[in-house]
Order: sequence, then structure tokens, then C-alpha cells
Amino acid sequence: MPKSKARKKAVYTPPQRSQQVKVSPRWLAPTMVVSWIIGILWIAIYYVAPNTPFIGDLQNWNLLIGFVFIIFGVVLSTRWR
Repeated sequence: MPKSKARKKAVYTPPQRSQQVKVSPRWLAPTMVVSWIIGILWIAIYYVAPNTPFIGDLQNWNLLIGFVFIIFGVVLSTRWR
């Protein structure tokens, strides 16, 4: 009878994971939430009162500013553990 051609050693052994749990910095969650709130409020104030002194001068750039704050909050949320 021919010999078996099965491997005697495992093909791949994954490296052991470290037992240390990663923790987010304490400032991350509040900064993330505040960034979302500022972005939403910025856009809402632009639509409700478009003639306010500083906001009225920026016109449609207000949408970009609001969305930048919101996107910054989303980017921070990817770092949250």
C-alpha cells in the first residue's frame, strides 16, 4: 500500500493575540459628540437665521463648515474603542 501524503504539520498557525485591551483616551467621546452637535447646529442656524452677522457673510460656505464638523466627528468615532 502507498504511504499517505497527508501533512504532519499544520499549514498556518496564527500568532497569539495580546491580552491587553485597547482603551480610548478620555477626551475622544466628548469631542466626537460635541463635533456632531456643533456641525448640526451650524447648519440649522444657517437655515433658520441666514442673516445673522457672521453666518450671513459666509453664505453657502456654512454648509461646508457644518459638514466638516460632522465628518470630523465620524472620523473620531472610528478611533473609539
